[in-house]
Amino acid sequence: MSKTMDRKTFLSYLGTGAAALAAASAGLGVLDGKASAASATANHLFGFNTNRVSGYFDPIEATTEDNLVLPANFKYDVVAAYDDVINPAGERFGSGCDYNAFFPIDGSNVRGLLVNNHEYTTIFQLGPVEGDKMTKEQLDKSLYYQGMSVIEVYRDEKGVWKMDAGSSYARRINGYTKFELTGPARGIPALKGATAVTGTFANCSGGVTLWNTVLSCEENFAETAAASGLPDTHYGWVVEVDPFDKAYLKKHTALGRFNHENTAMGLAADGRVVVYMGDDKKDACVYKFVSKGKYNKALGRANAALLEDGTLYAANLKTGKWVPVTLEEVLKAAKDKPELKQKFASQGDVVTYCQEAAILVGGTPTDRPEDIEISPFDNTVFICHTNNDSHGNIHGHITRIFEAGNDLGALEFDFEIFAAGGRQSGFSSPDNLAFDSNGHLWVVTDISSSSQNKGVHKSFMNNGLFVIPTSGPDKGKALQFASGPVECELTGPFFTPDEQTLFLSVQHPGENTKDLKNPTSTWPHRPGEKMARCAVVAISGFKLGL
Repeated sequence: MSKTMDRKTFLSYLGTGAAALAAASAGLGVLDGKASAASATANHLFGFNTNRVSGYFDPIEATTEDNLVLPANFKYDVVAAYDDVINPAGERFGSGCDYNAFFPIDGSNVRGLLVNNHEYTTIFQLGPVEGDKMTKEQLDKSLYYQGMSVIEVYRDEKGVWKMDAGSSYARRINGYTKFELTGPARGIPALKGATAVTGTFANCSGGVTLWNTVLSCEENFAETAAASGLPDTHYGWVVEVDPFDKAYLKKHTALGRFNHENTAMGLAADGRVVVYMGDDKKDACVYKFVSKGKYNKALGRANAALLEDGTLYAANLKTGKWVPVTLEEVLKAAKDKPELKQKFASQGDVVTYCQEAAILVGGTPTDRPEDIEISPFDNTVFICHTNNDSHGNIHGHITRIFEAGNDLGALEFDFEIFAAGGRQSGFSSPDNLAFDSNGHLWVVTDISSSSQNKGVHKSFMNNGLFVIPTSGPDKGKALQFASGPVECELTGPFFTPDEQTLFLSVQHPGENTKDLKNPTSTWPHRPGEKMARCAVVAISGFKLGL
């Protein structure tokens, strides 16, 4: 591997890590450099029973266009946009599109259910908010348009992806939906004795479980809860829904309450379920939950009970240890602080006030840990630390964790800075991650709308989607695959099983609009409209290969 790095070269350690594994599995031989910290175990492929994306495309340049710009020979279809009718009952698609998960119907790659998260509302949903205080109508819209949508999508005979608004599965899950609480915080005083709660909102990213349900993450919930007069402690949890079963709605308190970004689920060597989670907040911790019981594939959805009983850990990056976020450890740390002993009277209190508890027991504060994904090659864990201007980390980085013994259930780890944002890499503020079945990394960016195309962010232009090959002639280079419309971020990349379609959300285009008569974006440029709509698109044009 060449020692020379150009401005697009992404990873200083790539030759000793994932690329070495990918190259070995492809018969390309071992790359120069030290042995991987995870060892050459490229036979660890799991969950990718698919063809492999060739990944051949001509990278685009950064742009400031008010459009979704893709490489030559690729196209996108707008599948669903804000306020589109999604079912015969007349329910409407939400706002702030984020995470996507596709569930085939009868094994089809061209028809299935698409679950989409809705993170928040903007002026296009609410209109101007006078004096920072929403009217009752605006509050109702805010609760309605946040949450989640389950829609049915299909590709027609002309190759165009569409939404089936006649679907019996399609529905909204939002601020008015009732959820059962599970785990240690169920019924405790801090939750006002609640065993069930109303509503989910601020739904950011998520993950798919081993039993084919969706975990959706409540992130920046505090403002909506306060404005709506709702109990703050009822939100900030991980929600579980079954796309095919409208009655299945849970919030799992054992996974902790914080500004959840996403979940990444895998198995420990002994069969226990492991869930990695990021807390999208400055100076916040990285977490993982390890179930007490073991996964049994034959039990199907009943495995969800594993998320009700287990141990929550926070990462201590200085010692390389996962520290338990438990009542026992919190009380040890608070032995000379009677007010904390009173606050943390049970494990339910510990998970409810998880951010404070994690710091108490020794969790390391980090730079906005957002999306976390587990490599399909070697069980290493990738974390997007988006940025933290308080620490001078303006462009963010991606951390890669090596669990001891390559075991997701291990309590010790090592790590490296896998990628650093900045001029040298051509991207800033990594947010969501996805792997294709080649092990190539897909990364979307989240430069805030107020910073885009200004100052040190000027060269990156609009937010984009990048592909980082881990093998082949472009290994280790950040190649820009998409550029989003004005003031948007691209979120929720998710492939169909055959990898011929990539679903992607275009979130909050025109976010800085102050006057609805003069919007800063009008994407997706619907005829006769002068407004922006967030939307989910289906991107096609991928060539499949061996």
